[in-house]
Amino acid sequence: MGIADGGESWEVIASRTPFEGAKTAVRSEQVSMPDGSVVRRDYQVHPGSVCVLALDEDGGVLVLRQYRHPVRHKLWELPAGLLDVPGENPLHAAQRELYEEAHVKAEDWRVLVDFFASPGGSDEAVRIFLARGLSEAEGARYEVSEEEADMEIARVPLADLVRGVLEGRLGNPGLVTGALALSAALAAPGGLDALRPAQPPWPARPYEV
Repeated sequence: MGIADGGESWEVIASRTPFEGAKTAVRSEQVSMPDGSVVRRDYQVHPGSVCVLALDEDGGVLVLRQYRHPVRHKLWELPAGLLDVPGENPLHAAQRELYEEAHVKAEDWRVLVDFFASPGGSDEAVRIFLARGLSEAEGARYEVSEEEADMEIARVPLADLVRGVLEGRLGNPGLVTGALALSAALAAPGGLDALRPAQPPWPARPYEV
């Protein structure tokens, strides 16, 4: 089966939450180390996220350009959003984000890749879906606000995204991971048909189908 990550939890001696925001929080814990010492670990508590790599029939990837205040950049990104409800089905969340941010729906959904966004400082888990068979969604467009009101939308060839990542011009983690994962999947035996189905287990964020 090859190498694989595995769940493990070291003893927490004490835990407190010094900050709690609208969607995330900061937790401070005293953790027992293998050598017997106890150290403090502070990290962001995050509900988890989904991203959508929407691939059209011409090989274009749907991307959005959005302002991100913490890094003071406008970043090209994949449609993405939080798992707002504990136990929320990630596929349903991904479909919602693709509709709200791009007014697009897709016929074929697969899991492209799962990863932890910043495991040294956050418990955020991210699932990236591959969406194909794209078409415009029915009904009125979702009304956007705040950073999304200034959002740009484009369709970019995958090769251009991979080149932008490797040249250091694109840095959003979902886009970087998704573009490189899709490139690897296309080159692997079985191609995109070998990807996992749309609703496999996700131990990092368990959900009901």
